[in-house]
Amino acid sequence: MTAAITELTSAGVLASADGLADVLADAVDGGASIGFVKPLSRADAVAWWRAQAAPVANGVLAVWAALDGDRVVGAVQVRFTGTANGTHRAEVAKLVVHRDARGAGLGRALLDVAEREAARRGATLLVLDTQTGSPAERLYRRAGWTEVGVIPDYAADPDRVLRPTTLFYKRVG
Repeated sequence: MTAAITELTSAGVLASADGLADVLADAVDGGASIGFVKPLSRADAVAWWRAQAAPVANGVLAVWAALDGDRVVGAVQVRFTGTANGTHRAEVAKLVVHRDARGAGLGRALLDVAEREAARRGATLLVLDTQTGSPAERLYRRAGWTEVGVIPDYAADPDRVLRPTTLFYKRVG
């Protein structure tokens, strides 16, 4: 699969909310611990994505979507901090790839875009967290991220079971 990765404007987030919601719901249904629990209704997933348009518009959030034709098959976000002492850092969040698009390097491609674009916008330090032992954790390690530590029982997975979370950082730029 060859997917094109494009940055979404706030209007693009709104226009793509249905497709982004499909990827989000698929990730949650597949067990990805990305801040949601089952059942995640389509309406709730669409509403969540639509709510992201405002932070995109004011520059505190950047969103990239991976498109296979007109179909959204993946996404990633970078959240920029608004604090005066933190303008050099950003957080990579909600890296998701539809289950039927996995295994072709799309997660790594989305991560590479997020890292490169965050650096282009002045970030020199990126942080993220992910469920310990997850496929995402392996992706971040292979991509050169440095583990900070593990927090036990940090977040509930989609089935509402408390799981440990691994914190990572990476210097960019």
